[in-house]
Amino acid sequence: MRISRYRTRGSDAGVKVSVVVPAYNEAENVIPLMQEFDRMFSGSKLNGEVILVDDGSTDRTYLKAKECQEKYRFLKVVVHKRNRGLTDALMTGFSKARGRIFVFWPADLQYLPEEIPKLIERIDDGYDVVCGWKRGRYGIKRVVSFVYNFLSRLLFGVGVHDLNSVKAFRREILNDIPFRKDWHRYMVVMAAEKGYEIGEARVTLHPRRFGKSKFGFWRIPVGFLDLLSVKFQLSFMRKPLLLFGSCGMALTLLGIASGGVALYLRIVKHEGFRPLLYLVILLMLMGVSLFALGFLAEAIAGLREKIEKLEQGISKGKRFWSGHQTERKNEEEN
Repeated sequence: MRISRYRTRGSDAGVKVSVVVPAYNEAENVIPLMQEFDRMFSGSKLNGEVILVDDGSTDRTYLKAKECQEKYRFLKVVVHKRNRGLTDALMTGFSKARGRIFVFWPADLQYLPEEIPKLIERIDDGYDVVCGWKRGRYGIKRVVSFVYNFLSRLLFGVGVHDLNSVKAFRREILNDIPFRKDWHRYMVVMAAEKGYEIGEARVTLHPRRFGKSKFGFWRIPVGFLDLLSVKFQLSFMRKPLLLFGSCGMALTLLGIASGGVALYLRIVKHEGFRPLLYLVILLMLMGVSLFALGFLAEAIAGLREKIEKLEQGISKGKRFWSGHQTERKNEEEN
């Protein structure tokens, strides 16, 4: 059995690129994909690793991956006992990764690993996140992708063409952004909101050779609702009074206007309209209540920011301690 000449050299600090490949029922693609990775590593001389996460596959994906692991030293295989979704698969892979730069790469061979050095080159140029700007034919998904990217640019103001493609990013970004189920799609906008530099590089989308696409209709409404959820998190959870105060002010002004109409009817027309009076009371109460909720939410948001800073401090302390332990271990071995 041939062993790849490519080796991950040195300690964890020496691994530059960690490519995380989530795979669900991709048995036919695993071997040719690893062959492509072998050619890419050998040709580019990138010092890196590939972490394939078998996300509860029901075919021979895991067996094919283990077969490749014996052949290629750059490959590490992790398995989920059940299908947990793409976000969980990515987070599992990232937790096992040793590189300074992370790359998300699908297992379906629609993107070839030969494109990875383009993304890494852009990272080396100073960008923190680099998105693949795909070109090629991909049917109905092209329309969905266009609408998604248009709405994302409209809501978040991120000036890249394709937010839902392959991407490379610096390791430290994971410590600054929250991940929930399916939120991997919005990693770019969350990173941009934190002030990270976003770039892009052209990549080619190839037709799927083997297996079936995991794209389903229900991903469209779920993705739209997630988009609104992320917008709410980024815009209103930081400044909740902006939402509650705006709604409260609108209702209060509407209540004042309704009260003016009620007074006009009573004083000028000498007519009373009791339902209008009830409407004025309701609008004023709702407006004041929303203002009160806004102030309460502001206090909660302040506590949240303090907790996030505390978590970041703990995370940095852990990384420092881990690095210190690694250095001590290396000194003892030398």
